[in-house]
Amino acid sequence: MSSLDRIKLGFKQATIVEQIIYINVVLFVISLFTMPFVEKWFTLSSNLDIFFTKPWTLISYGFFHGSFPHVLFNMIFLFYIGDLFLQFFSKKQFINYFFLGIFAGGIAFLTIKPNSNLVGASAGLMAIIVGIATKIPTYEIRLRLIGGIKLWVIAGFYVGLSIIDLKGDNFGGNIAHLGGALLGFVYTKLLEKGLDIGKWFENSINYVATIFKPKKSTPFKTVYKNKDIKRKPTHKESNAHQQKIDVILDKISKSGYDALTKEEKDFLFKVGK
Repeated sequence: MSSLDRIKLGFKQATIVEQIIYINVVLFVISLFTMPFVEKWFTLSSNLDIFFTKPWTLISYGFFHGSFPHVLFNMIFLFYIGDLFLQFFSKKQFINYFFLGIFAGGIAFLTIKPNSNLVGASAGLMAIIVGIATKIPTYEIRLRLIGGIKLWVIAGFYVGLSIIDLKGDNFGGNIAHLGGALLGFVYTKLLEKGLDIGKWFENSINYVATIFKPKKSTPFKTVYKNKDIKRKPTHKESNAHQQKIDVILDKISKSGYDALTKEEKDFLFKVGK
């Protein structure tokens, strides 16, 4: 197996969080050698005349960073929070939150028009942290030398920091952070009511993937019965399954993850998979 094949296999086997991190790191390295090109074609400009000639920058800006500390902090933060996010949301919902957070941050940036260019995945990260904190606000993350910190405190800290720093040099970036944070909060609240506002984005991705997916030619088709095929769960079974998930999440919200029994933790892990 060649080195390129190993890289492809590693990327394929990685989680969606790790794949997003790999993409951001690779694009950052590429931008070090092509910065003028990246600034011209992939950063989001607050000038609407420029933006309308490059509408894709409303998403592409979220995959490029201005400095090494910028990309390093964002990716470390994404690694830890993203892994927790996937324990309570699906892979597709992670993609929805991340991309729609970047989109919302970009819209907020264009609305305020701070006369600058925008780069960085922070708006997507804010959507994820605020989204998970809205779902399980009292869940504690253990940090060395500090101890347990509840998610709502972490989310509130970053939102508050963005508000306080609006008078600083990164005004446009902080506006984008707040746009992403608002998206994450609204998305989770609507999900709790049974409304997935990211479904349209998910369907769009699936449609594009279908277009580019090579079609296999099957001149002959064999039809046979397979006794080993598992039956689909009934509507009643699905409701009972969801009720069990809700009970566990309520328990986490009130008493923390450590209060779960081994059986509940195993069940939650299987659901996350």
